[in-house]
Amino acid sequence: MARSRTVTAEIWDEGAAAAYDGAAAGMYAPEVLGPTVDFLAALAPGGRALEFAVGTGRVALALSERGVTLAGIDYSRPMVDVLRGKPGSDRVEVVVGDMASAAIPGSFDLVYVVFNSISNLLTQAEQVACFRNAARHLRTGGHFVVELEVPDLRRLPVGALAQVFRVADDGVSFDTFDLAAQRLVSHHYTVKDGKGHIFRSPHRFIWPSEMDLMGELAGMRLVERWADWSRSPFTADSDSHISVWEKP
Repeated sequence: MARSRTVTAEIWDEGAAAAYDGAAAGMYAPEVLGPTVDFLAALAPGGRALEFAVGTGRVALALSERGVTLAGIDYSRPMVDVLRGKPGSDRVEVVVGDMASAAIPGSFDLVYVVFNSISNLLTQAEQVACFRNAARHLRTGGHFVVELEVPDLRRLPVGALAQVFRVADDGVSFDTFDLAAQRLVSHHYTVKDGKGHIFRSPHRFIWPSEMDLMGELAGMRLVERWADWSRSPFTADSDSHISVWEKP
């Protein structure tokens, strides 16, 4: 378990933290962030919410403006340092630690992890521990929400190990797969100001049905699953899902 979290800490260093908001600028667009915050705020109106992998605070800061009391856990101190430099960050209680085990006192109406961050846990055991940690933090009747991509393995030719998902003037991005281990590595090659940059991040992808079993092991039950934050129906063709489990 320790090795995969060490890898995560190595990736999200000072350089990655400083560049993160710029690289993820599209996730701050009102048409993206707005429905996300609307969805989450409805599950904790005026209550208390905990974000796993809070990062630089994209969602936490916006949600706190809706009157929700926010706390966060993140493994990367540099990411938390960027969060701490933003207006309103004093409203968010943050613990630097592993979302699979770190604790914040008290109970919460909502625990959530967005933007595929649960896949940064690189073993099934760690992901199950994350579900159990969410359940420990939830009050009775509280909800755990996960946003996660569904790997489009149907587009992966037989025997192929890589899938390109971005080609642009400034670079290319592709995933390489280890199907037996349910692992992928996202490779991002970019050119900026005449210089090349490489960023790689490892992930363990999880099928929705596997996540439902993780929820059951943590004592929670699935109550909603959507294709996006606007509650579009989830189908076999959906490339991501928003899933909600309840602690009964």
